[in-house]
Amino acid sequence: MTGLPNPVDLAIPAFVLLVLAEMIVARLKDGSRYEPRDTLTSLMLGLGSTIAGVLSGGLVFALATLLWQFRLFDIGYGWYWFVFAFVIDDFAYYLFHRSAHRVRWFWASHVIHHSSQHYNLSTALRQTWTGFFSLAFLFRLPLFLIGFPPAMVFFVAGLNLVYQFWIHTEAIRRMPRWFEAVMNTPSHHRVHHATNPRYLDRNYAGVFIVWDKWLGTFEPERDDDAPRYGIVKDLGSFNIVWAATHEWVGIAKDVSAAPGWRARLGYMIRPPGWSHDGSRDTSETIKARWQARQSEEGTWEKPTSSSSAADPEAAPPRAA
Repeated sequence: MTGLPNPVDLAIPAFVLLVLAEMIVARLKDGSRYEPRDTLTSLMLGLGSTIAGVLSGGLVFALATLLWQFRLFDIGYGWYWFVFAFVIDDFAYYLFHRSAHRVRWFWASHVIHHSSQHYNLSTALRQTWTGFFSLAFLFRLPLFLIGFPPAMVFFVAGLNLVYQFWIHTEAIRRMPRWFEAVMNTPSHHRVHHATNPRYLDRNYAGVFIVWDKWLGTFEPERDDDAPRYGIVKDLGSFNIVWAATHEWVGIAKDVSAAPGWRARLGYMIRPPGWSHDGSRDTSETIKARWQARQSEEGTWEKPTSSSSAADPEAAPPRAA
């Protein structure tokens, strides 16, 4: 069973066909959903991520196997263990994903995935080159210590990634209510990719949206606040090397100029946008300013998971 296939490798032909199909549909309905240079950047970042994964995969698997030697339980390859592993791995992904938006060191790798101002299936392929360097694999290590075989964990992690491909689209508005209640969907994930203040740092789920609802990070998509995509300070470039490394460059500059070790550490582990003198915006300050303006105008309501009331005020534009 250590020879389990990589689900992502098997799904690549389907990914390509679905991207082409969505491009055709978008061209007929709304050509602005695809921008050729943006799409090419996403594809090249996906290719680079695949190469980086091949180069680092052996080291990660070796570390996982080493830790597995100290496992608490002997878990076999029964189908039910795959189910348990899939669910637990998805929760581990939620914890990683939430940390990737709240800790700048992890964000430096993850920001690549959010750097497109478009939201389509090609965006799903815009993946990190530096995940090994940022130590993102740490969040899955507890599964090996519990006793799940490394091959099983990497297999279900691949299934998780394959599931997340189809939710990167505007072609699907809403799924049936029962599905939206439990699973991550295009609607939920559009919120996650949006830079509207209402939507910042919400909906971290990989497969099951119940984690967000359970831990208070869920926000529904609203028809009166259409998502705007990208990052708060957009790249302004289609250079793939810059897209893959710009946040690491930013961290290096901030750390080298920081006044003292506390500030240096803060620039690495505090939320994106944090600064030692408070001169920059974090998601919290952006939200607080937006909420204050909405309150002054009498249009703000506290977000809830069931909120559907109209909000006549548009969110402020992204920073340039």
